Amino acid sequence: MIGNMLFDYASVDVMEIKVRGRAAIEDASAAINKLVSIAKTQRSFSNSLAVLDEIHDGLTQVSGRYAFLAHVAPEKEIRDVALVFQKELDSFAIGLEFREDLYQAVQEFSQSEAASELDRDESRLLEYTLRDFRRNGFGDDAEMRVRVGELKQQLVELGVRFRRNIDEADDALLLSREQLTGLPDSYIDSLSRIETAQGTRYQVSLAYPEFYPFLEAADDESLRRELFLLNHNKAAKTNLQLLHTALAARSELASLLGYDSWASYILEIRMAKKPAAAVEFLKDLELRVHAKAVKDIQELTAAKQAHLGDDSAELQIWDWRYYRQQVLRERHNVDQFEVAKYFPLDETVSGMLNVYAELFGVRFTEIMQANAWHPDVRLYAIEDSSTSKLIAHAYMDLHPRPGKYGHAAAFTLRPGRKLKDGTYQSPISAIVANFTKPSASTPSLLRHSEVQTLFHEFGHILHQTLTRARYARFSGTSMERDFVEAPSQMLEHWIWDHEVIASFSRHVETTETFPSELLDRMRTSRNLGSGLHWLRQIYFARLDLAYHGAEDRFRSETDSDEIAKQLHEITCFSFPSDTHFQAGFGHLFGYDAGYYGYLWSKVFGDDMFERFEVEGHSVGEEYRRMILEQGGSVDAKQLVREFLGREPRNDAFLKDIGIEL
Repeated sequence: MIGNMLFDYASVDVMEIKVRGRAAIEDASAAINKLVSIAKTQRSFSNSLAVLDEIHDGLTQVSGRYAFLAHVAPEKEIRDVALVFQKELDSFAIGLEFREDLYQAVQEFSQSEAASELDRDESRLLEYTLRDFRRNGFGDDAEMRVRVGELKQQLVELGVRFRRNIDEADDALLLSREQLTGLPDSYIDSLSRIETAQGTRYQVSLAYPEFYPFLEAADDESLRRELFLLNHNKAAKTNLQLLHTALAARSELASLLGYDSWASYILEIRMAKKPAAAVEFLKDLELRVHAKAVKDIQELTAAKQAHLGDDSAELQIWDWRYYRQQVLRERHNVDQFEVAKYFPLDETVSGMLNVYAELFGVRFTEIMQANAWHPDVRLYAIEDSSTSKLIAHAYMDLHPRPGKYGHAAAFTLRPGRKLKDGTYQSPISAIVANFTKPSASTPSLLRHSEVQTLFHEFGHILHQTLTRARYARFSGTSMERDFVEAPSQMLEHWIWDHEVIASFSRHVETTETFPSELLDRMRTSRNLGSGLHWLRQIYFARLDLAYHGAEDRFRSETDSDEIAKQLHEITCFSFPSDTHFQAGFGHLFGYDAGYYGYLWSKVFGDDMFERFEVEGHSVGEEYRRMILEQGGSVDAKQLVREFLGREPRNDAFLKDIGIEL
């Protein structure tokens, strides 16, 4: 990627990653050395802070070219060398954060007369750069900073290994055709087949397109339990100790920097500001949701007892999704697999792009010669519909394969920023997901929850690609992490709009559009089991905060299993003994002390959607300008307040999750 050119991923080999990756690091190092050598009297914003942002941009781009392949390359040798490069790149970036001469250069400029004459964006870049140095211990003891740097480097290594172990976990059930009763032929046909001494066996893995449908539809409770427990022990043999080491390192690092916990350190630069605010938010929400969850358990327990003809049967944690689907089918006439027949992947992607094109005044054009990292990957150009000017590019990598990133996420491959010649660098992003791959006889069909995932993750793509932030530091989703989900969560609402759904849904066999009465039934039953779902999310968020010292009662506890067990009562289910869910909880790296942000930001996403409900699609271009284009150039609280024209409130959020006001 030179200038606004696209990168040829298809031709990348091991040697290119090693040679060009190393060259990029050497170029960045040379640029830093040149920056720090400038005489104090000659120092300016353009030769100091602007250069730092260029270096940040360059490192992000080389990461998007090569380190990114550790998550998506089909060849293991490419993934392995890309992973090594990712570690080198992360270590180099952390090394820059601890360079005394670089800190001194920024300090010199901050004390100059020119620093007092900066405009808003320039001042923010300077403020955040100084803040970063302060949060690394500059201004304090130099010997202490050495240890801080060592700990941060250690956390990079631990994070890479932790996530890789999750992605490469290959736990699965090998089942006969008879053991798959309850599951549709389309699901069974998509499974890998293994020939064994006992005959053909179907492999049910922990990948999302196989795991959740199995829990929701497999009739054999013992097998649902077995798969659930496999997932709760995913990567436990390798990751449990890595997590304990990371938690200890984070705690020590926070203490060295003068914070009472890692949660305090992390939340200082989030909307919540303090751990107490996040914990109280979650506790208050738990109180509101608990009564709904109790009703859910009563309803689903009754369904289980009726199903088994056993009045003593109790609902288990691996049961609730299965009996939720049973109640949906029998009482509301909603069958998720029948619903999925209205959402073939190709038509759904096209429909989603049309919805977003209309909302935000853009146009998506597929580029057939993608030169991507895998033949399944699609590439789209994003243009402004009124000017036909190219804005950005977006890749879509939507199907699972061995060794690939196992969840759904959006990756920035090239950030947007204003260039020296006044033009704007067009951003590039990639959505990476794991929807069922079509077979020779069966198309890829999305369950409604997967349509939601698609709309959500591509919302991140829009945030990253429609940015007009002046500096890479504030481009796209580079903003407060407890707000960054809000723009995507807001866009999930469109999958409940009949006009929107009818515009692209086509039954795979009859080609009819999605029936309005079916969507009405889905809306009516939408929050069936919602109490259990949201309590589980609250549990994850509380667990994350507890691991990072946000709650006094857990400060001295070093056993992550014990904390998980104590907090599990939040879910209304007994703790699955001999499990270590936290070992496969990938968000403990990257979202450490920040998982609460999914719930926190939903408050703002739901609140912002109310403007669309009242004013219609015309709000879209205003939303693009006031929220998406700004990125992190303005505080999130100010962005929301200005878009809403008032202070945010949580009424829409509570209503959306089924809580009566």
